[in-house]
Amino acid sequence: MKNAWKNIFSNKLLLWEFILSTAILAILLFTLTHFLNYIEARSGATFSDPILNLFKPIDLTWLIFIIIYGSLITALVYLIRMPLLLIKGIQLYSLMVFIRMVAMYLLPLEPPSDMITLIDPFVEYFGTGSTLTKDLFFSGHTATLFILFLVCEKRVLKTIFLTATIIIAVSVILQHVHYTIDVFSALFFTFAIFKILGYVRNGFLKHFGNRDLY
Repeated sequence: MKNAWKNIFSNKLLLWEFILSTAILAILLFTLTHFLNYIEARSGATFSDPILNLFKPIDLTWLIFIIIYGSLITALVYLIRMPLLLIKGIQLYSLMVFIRMVAMYLLPLEPPSDMITLIDPFVEYFGTGSTLTKDLFFSGHTATLFILFLVCEKRVLKTIFLTATIIIAVSVILQHVHYTIDVFSALFFTFAIFKILGYVRNGFLKHFGNRDLY
């Protein structure tokens, strides 16, 4: 791990990529907290979801948070040893957050009428300070776990994160936290962002003659 980080700090291109990527993520997360408060205060549309209409909501809050935060901790332990993958993950997550903000702005929605609120104490304490219900399109929980699956290269972890993604996707639907389209869209948006980011990064590194670094 020390050698991997030593390579980052000894290469100006990688060092600046890491610094800028981290700074952009910090700015986006700070902006997101204010943006979500705006989203919560805004009126949105509602519609009948044929999948949600099939069953009553089930409270899976604890299962959702155990899987999400357990996956994040596991990924962090892995990625801290793989700084190049960590940089990719930061960039992918940042771009996902930005695209999600654009999507929420363009498609204001009201939550399902019978949703069981997903209360995240970490988000409330460190972020918006309130319970969120309108950050719907697209599902950030599903997208985040799918990012972990896409970024990590170890087969065992990829299997774990893909399984976690599926469980979370099903769980937020069962709890009526999201419309079904929010969850399916999260997978398509995240995969598209992953491909676009890979294309841009490869072109950037090729231009600077450092494609072999990755």
